[in-house]
Amino acid sequence: MLKMKKISETYDMKVFTDTGDYFGDIEETILTTNKIFGWKVKATRNSFLTKVLGSAKGVIVPHQLVKAIGDIMVISKAAVPSYNPEEEEAE
Repeated sequence: MLKMKKISETYDMKVFTDTGDYFGDIEETILTTNKIFGWKVKATRNSFLTKVLGSAKGVIVPHQLVKAIGDIMVISKAAVPSYNPEEEEAE
């Protein structure tokens, strides 16, 4: 059975990658005519986005990369900006 969820219920929802990394929190939904186009995910403390983006506030994740929405949102690892922790240590 398909469960429906109101878009307003997704605001401030935690977002995780399919590999288990905490990605950020939902800030907004981007809608086209009658479909969800994408999700604006804000970088929060201790999130993977904060490490990758530095001073940027968040990213837009296309809806095609969302794998599941329930108590949390699970997105594909493909949505994650490239990040190499070794580069950070070299600086």
